[in-house]
Amino acid sequence: MPPKAPIKIFSGTQTRYLAEKIGLCSGRELGNVNLIHFSDGEFATAFEETVRGSHVFLIQSTFPPTDNLFELLMMIDAAKRASAYKIVAVIPYFGFARQDRKDQPRVSIGAKLVADMLSTAGVSRIITMDLHADQIQGFFDIPVDHLYASSIFVPYIRQLGLKDLVIASPDVGGTKRANTYAKFLETPMVICHKYRSKANVIDDMRIIGEVEGKNVIILDDMVDTAGTLTKAADMMMEQGAISVRAIATHPVLSGPAYERIENSSLTELYVTDSIPLKRESPKIKVLSVAQLFSDTIDKVYNYQSISTQFVI
Repeated sequence: MPPKAPIKIFSGTQTRYLAEKIGLCSGRELGNVNLIHFSDGEFATAFEETVRGSHVFLIQSTFPPTDNLFELLMMIDAAKRASAYKIVAVIPYFGFARQDRKDQPRVSIGAKLVADMLSTAGVSRIITMDLHADQIQGFFDIPVDHLYASSIFVPYIRQLGLKDLVIASPDVGGTKRANTYAKFLETPMVICHKYRSKANVIDDMRIIGEVEGKNVIILDDMVDTAGTLTKAADMMMEQGAISVRAIATHPVLSGPAYERIENSSLTELYVTDSIPLKRESPKIKVLSVAQLFSDTIDKVYNYQSISTQFVI
């Protein structure tokens, strides 16, 4: 049997804060990647150590700007050209995931385009978490390990010890996720039905279900401008809820999101560190996914099952 390929872990520039935590959890040091910038904004990537014959893990979330995605693509290409044995892209937040279908004429399917670019660049495997749409896994012709932050959030929800708990979905599209949490925690579920005339603008919202006298936790895969989240929280409090908290895996938090959250009826918002916060907020608590990804990297490297990573 040939000797096992050595493991090497590298990080993109904007996800180094998380990659360092993952390295600490696994007891491994990150390899060095040199990012060379030109005066016109162009950049190039170069590994500062050999990766020949190595099992290479590249950690980079692809949140805006698109430089983060392109940096990951260039690291994959550099590793492939340097004769890496296998190249695994660890993408805690998979950007462009909201573009998973043609919802109107003459639009691109951005998530499929990103999947094609990653595959063409030479990636062998994808490890990601809480995709906006599960079917994005099918956009790849390579293995995709789709992790769920429920393994972090469920123990935390139980730790809160809330009585009369209700799980809520902020829209109809999130009912499957909310229903899974509700069944696992043995709680009722409510749904927020909203109507949008365009992206990030809510024209109307209604709460389907009973929230009076309940402690509500709203679940979502991401929070962007926080318009839906804060409007739902305020409506639930008006309808008699005792408290409203929210859980969102990916804290995109663009535009007026921070101000909306801080001025809303939300008690707290729990997020992961898949995307770095732009600033701290008294209402936002960050739970780290470093151990989850560290364990998964070890299992993938050692050809072990990752099914134990899933709580629900």
